[in-house]
Amino acid sequence: MSNKPVFSRAVNMDPAASIASTNKVLSNTYWLLGLTLAFSAFTAMVSVMMNLPQSMAFVLMLVGFGLLFVVHKMADSAKGLPAIFAFTGVMGASLGPMLSFYLAMENGPSMVLQALGGTALIFFSLSAYALSSKKDFSYLGGFLMTGLIVAVVAMIANIFLAIPLLSITISAVVVMIMSGLILFDTSRIIQGGETNYIRATVGLYLSIFNIFVHLLHLLAVFTGGDD
Repeated sequence: MSNKPVFSRAVNMDPAASIASTNKVLSNTYWLLGLTLAFSAFTAMVSVMMNLPQSMAFVLMLVGFGLLFVVHKMADSAKGLPAIFAFTGVMGASLGPMLSFYLAMENGPSMVLQALGGTALIFFSLSAYALSSKKDFSYLGGFLMTGLIVAVVAMIANIFLAIPLLSITISAVVVMIMSGLILFDTSRIIQGGETNYIRATVGLYLSIFNIFVHLLHLLAVFTGGDD
């Protein structure tokens, strides 16, 4: 991995240099993504072993959102690397109470493994398609952003409404939106729209994180584990 987290967009870059730069961003992004996912898995495991309460998960999530802004602010400097590990570590730890809840169910470990496998399958399939086809999925940006806003509003509303069917619908929609964002973000790197591998990693990480959380919820509902 390069010591420099920033890859400046060059003006009038020749095709060979442009391809080399794009490949370098992709390589660094996937290396950093793998490391941050592994670190998140570790902090999630520690959180489960510590049996953190649900209230702590909420606090950690808020801290994670704060760190997200820090990561974006520091992404153009060497400080971006420790910032992104802090962010993904906190986000992983915030999963602890949820994982403890599902793991306590009769088929809990199986559901968690299925959610992990399903998330990996979605990510690798969509990434492979975006990389092999080299299609420009930038046209999805407006649709995905609108869908994300609607999903967030629906999630907030359902906190008060507590409608099971709406909860299932939201999870299904979020999985689809995050799947679209994997295509969108990967396409941006390929097309040269994203030249900073720290920001690219954050985008892909959040898509994977949300797919796992909502896929686990769907599996729990349809296997009778979550009422």
